[in-house]
Amino acid sequence: MFPADLPDVDETQLTSASRLYLSAVESEPETSRWFHSGHSSKVEIKAANIRQLQLFEEVQNPCVLLGLHPADDPARVVAVYLYDRWWSLDDALRTCSKSRSGLMPVESLVERVMVFLLSQLVDKPSAGEDLFRLHPPTESCKLLWGDGRALGFYSVKHKGSLCNAWSSCCYLLPVLDTLLVRSSCRRRGFGLQMIQDFCSTFPTEAFLGISSPLSASMVAVVRRFLQQHEEHRERLYEVEAPGGWTQRRNIWLNIQLGRYSIGPEEEESPTETRKNEGDESETRKNEGDESSQKVRASICPMMLQELLQNSSASDHSF
Repeated sequence: MFPADLPDVDETQLTSASRLYLSAVESEPETSRWFHSGHSSKVEIKAANIRQLQLFEEVQNPCVLLGLHPADDPARVVAVYLYDRWWSLDDALRTCSKSRSGLMPVESLVERVMVFLLSQLVDKPSAGEDLFRLHPPTESCKLLWGDGRALGFYSVKHKGSLCNAWSSCCYLLPVLDTLLVRSSCRRRGFGLQMIQDFCSTFPTEAFLGISSPLSASMVAVVRRFLQQHEEHRERLYEVEAPGGWTQRRNIWLNIQLGRYSIGPEEEESPTETRKNEGDESETRKNEGDESSQKVRASICPMMLQELLQNSSASDHSF
């Protein structure tokens, strides 16, 4: 069994167990213990190789998880301490339960630990992308399960929820705040699946947000989604909290106007057919003649109003 399959613990129990174990290791510095992180690699379990990881953003009583790292690379955590033993990151994200499949709400503390591992430790951010901020302990999240392991997650700021712990401002619309698919699982449509799930979760909301700023890879996935789902082109906005009209930018409109740097098609099939080189010059010629028509045709009256307001009220560029 894996941590996700064991009885849940609370924050106090996890923090207490972590600190008791670390204290025991510190009291026996000469005892030799090792964690085997692969077929040929191992890491010594000693106080100098153990980090106390804070699970959530600033809270009054921090919830602590222990992480084990090689002596020569403190930033690379190879195992976490849960249920009185060390687990590799890969095993900590596994499950024996066949009922865990697809997108499922995060409900237990161990599942929140898994969101933490995915967002902070498993995959390093790509060039030009920032590490995710820590989530609040009550963040609304869904884990994506497949093949007996957690493949990714997304989190949502609900309409009416506080923007942060230091102000009374509340979100004015539902906002998809963070989304991640493990690097080994990309180009399989999971990002599209999560955006679709987010949109279908709020069927009565006229407008939905995605937190600003959008990375180039996120823009690529959203563009693919909106190409397939025209009905959401007027719904999805890039949003800065709390999401008033002056803090929203229609994503489809700004894609059409070339205001985003668009990264590789993260969800593109590796076997997708490409244009032949002989067709490219003709394609570029046709695209040059039709591009302005396509932009005008895709701008609805509401988008046009936003464009006019932004051009007169702001010089913000993407």
